[in-house]
Amino acid sequence: MCGIAGWIDFKADLSQHKSIIEEMTKTLVPRGPDAEGIWTSSHAALGHRRLIVVDPAGGIQPMVRKQGDSTYVLIYNGELYNTMDLRKELEAKGHIFYSNSDTEVLLVSFIEWGPDCVDHLNGIFAFGVWNEKEQSLFLARDRFGVKPLFYAVRESSLIFASELKAILKHPFVKPEIDSEGLAEIFALGPARTPGHGVFKNVSEVRPSHCMIYNAQGLHKHKYWSLESYPHTDSLEETIQKVRDLVIDTIERQLVSDVPVCTFLSGGLDSSAISALAAKHFKNTNRGQLHTFSIDYVDNDIYFKPSDFQPNSDAPWVKRMSTEFDTLHHYITIDTPQLVKALVDAVEARDLPGMADVDSSLWLFCREIKKSHVVGLSGECADEVFGGYPWFHKKDALEANTFPWSRTMAERTKVLSPDIINFISPEDYVSRRYRETLDEVPRLQGEDPLEARRREMFYLNINWFMSTLLDRKDRMSMASGLEVRVPYCDHRLVQYVWNIPWSMKALGGREKGLLRQALKGILPDDVLERRKSPYPKTHNPAYEKAVHSWLLDILNDSSSPLLSLVDIKSIRQIASNESDYGKPWFGQLMATPQLFAYLIQIDTWMRKYNVSIV
Repeated sequence: MCGIAGWIDFKADLSQHKSIIEEMTKTLVPRGPDAEGIWTSSHAALGHRRLIVVDPAGGIQPMVRKQGDSTYVLIYNGELYNTMDLRKELEAKGHIFYSNSDTEVLLVSFIEWGPDCVDHLNGIFAFGVWNEKEQSLFLARDRFGVKPLFYAVRESSLIFASELKAILKHPFVKPEIDSEGLAEIFALGPARTPGHGVFKNVSEVRPSHCMIYNAQGLHKHKYWSLESYPHTDSLEETIQKVRDLVIDTIERQLVSDVPVCTFLSGGLDSSAISALAAKHFKNTNRGQLHTFSIDYVDNDIYFKPSDFQPNSDAPWVKRMSTEFDTLHHYITIDTPQLVKALVDAVEARDLPGMADVDSSLWLFCREIKKSHVVGLSGECADEVFGGYPWFHKKDALEANTFPWSRTMAERTKVLSPDIINFISPEDYVSRRYRETLDEVPRLQGEDPLEARRREMFYLNINWFMSTLLDRKDRMSMASGLEVRVPYCDHRLVQYVWNIPWSMKALGGREKGLLRQALKGILPDDVLERRKSPYPKTHNPAYEKAVHSWLLDILNDSSSPLLSLVDIKSIRQIASNESDYGKPWFGQLMATPQLFAYLIQIDTWMRKYNVSIV
């Protein structure tokens, strides 16, 4: 994994402005702590920070290759899981390789197939290829946006980078937000409209999209989409196909020249990854698999079962680690650490995010990086197989909005009337919701309830999953830890997309099909464990800490937050210590997280010197 940055300008000599691309690239040091590379020509400046995972000597970037009279320059952030398959195919076409890196395979793939190379890739990636002869830049992002890629067009310039902080280092880009940016923060956040960069006139290459930038302008293309068609496999065939795909994608993603571990919560998704990884390690003489779990000081005292979190992870982690003989590491986070890291999480994401759900992951990944460079995690299984409560509950299915944030009341009651008038939060959310439904690939003649569930899956894959992938990338790469997400393999997602709900919810259980596919791989009691989301702190000290911090902000006349919120309303909420309220985003973000989110907004506006225009 790495960080990339670039600047294309057809009216300037960028070889005279090398310091700008150097400053942009420096911001990405956490993503790529191992090496730096800069390449410039008259109209292109490219920067790269490297995290070495495969072939230390052969994967140096920017990677330059000449073919005939053309010179191609690649900067790339990601990992290809079909490197060897592609290499064999390209060698059969006469290409010669000088390294074992997936970087070289990607560059040669572009030389052979041009923009169509993305159709051949299985992996997570964001990359740019500059063709010096044609004076043309090609940018592409993986199918589900696991790897980030932002850009901004300013007159004759295209400025792009892995993270917003790098783009903001360019003198042409200012940290400004308008009414749309504010609506992203206050009406949708911590979710974000696909393609929206929050800052004014800053965009994101959408997942499954590529772009060409040349003297004629910017040309966008969607190279991959989910396809809807009748599912014709029998139940037995479906179970076997899902099983085969899960095993194949996990084993592909264990390839690395540096230490690999897995995240283990004792839940279905992470347990399957850890079980299969442990078996693969044993069969390939790679030693004992290291697994990691997260918990919080005093959660054993304060944890109370609920519909959202029916049981704690600790006993299940021990059960799995013992069963599969993993070397397990328990990472325990204390409340002061968690609160302090709210700031670090903002700096990692460049935006306010999922409050302590972010900061805990930031701390967790920082600890893992002390011994490992690559980890595998269970994200995306819930969005792909239908694991969340809103897939199953009638009122959520019938709600005419995003199911993880069904009411605007919790959000708007803390906003000032002026801001509500300025951003029209309900209208903004409704517009983004309708735009997404318009994109859903329909299946003609589908039963109305099945069609609605197809909409629900599309909403989750394109919104909720993207939010969690954003979180995972920024919080992990802030420590230079590469995290892979096997359930996000496009072959698996496409196959499961068309499986009818009666099969997905086999036995009336959430992810019933996946449970059946993992029979014999996981112990029966682990297979039957009820879904429990990412663990959060239940220590009341956390709520007290964020309440106190937010009240201090409200008492600070210099705070940029004051003109945006309803101070009286926030004080009233803070005075009712016993009322956590219903989650206002997802399953984990209730009143303490709302307060932490407002703290993050204040932090973000101060640290990034954000101005409202």
